[in-house]
Amino acid sequence: MTTIADWNRSTFTHAGIEHETFWRGTGPGVVVMHELPGITPEVIAFADEVVDRGFTVVMPNLFGDPGRPMTAGYTVRSVVRGCVSKEFTALALRRTAPVTRWLAALASDLHASVGGPGVGAVGMCFTGGFALAMLVDDAVVAPVLAQPSLPFPVTPARSRDLGLSPADHTRVLDRVAAGCPVLGLRYEDDPASGGRFEVLRRELGERFTAVELPGRKHSTLTLHRQQRAVDAVLDFLDERLR
Repeated sequence: MTTIADWNRSTFTHAGIEHETFWRGTGPGVVVMHELPGITPEVIAFADEVVDRGFTVVMPNLFGDPGRPMTAGYTVRSVVRGCVSKEFTALALRRTAPVTRWLAALASDLHASVGGPGVGAVGMCFTGGFALAMLVDDAVVAPVLAQPSLPFPVTPARSRDLGLSPADHTRVLDRVAAGCPVLGLRYEDDPASGGRFEVLRRELGERFTAVELPGRKHSTLTLHRQQRAVDAVLDFLDERLR
């Protein structure tokens, strides 16, 4: 497993917003978005697996200290920051998080750099739904939603919300109807994903594939990593990006 020091470091700016990025690998591009509290060693380990499969991975640093291990206090501070940041809209209904425009631009820039049929986008937990929102950009052709948790499911309506504005919702449905599939991952009894998988099944139909693991754990690709989930993501990226 690599550490954050083994990754190339850069920054990406779009519409006046700048975030640090880390990249490594060769081949088609994949944007791996970290979960709470940040780019932890477990997130890096998953990103390494994507690199080893033959992809160029870019990890944007949206919050947190890259490489820092997860602790309870560190996670709480990241949650608070996410809730108050205008980039993330952690509680808003029927709104697309502004940071997804930056992420879509990052994906487009990555696609221009490495070529191929398009770019993959893997979101986890806090960023899980961002991969769906990134479908507004044609460069994104392999969206992966790992336990999507925004908006936080504190009400029934929020538990079913996909984190999309009406216009973006329509755009995403059009792209899926045109042939772009979506992969979702979650533990069956994880409350963080709310009722979103039911909504995704209803709205995306056969274009939505769900990998649902037994139990009440949360992080399908990192802290509670399951090989079946990781293999599903790698196979999906192969199918869509080769």
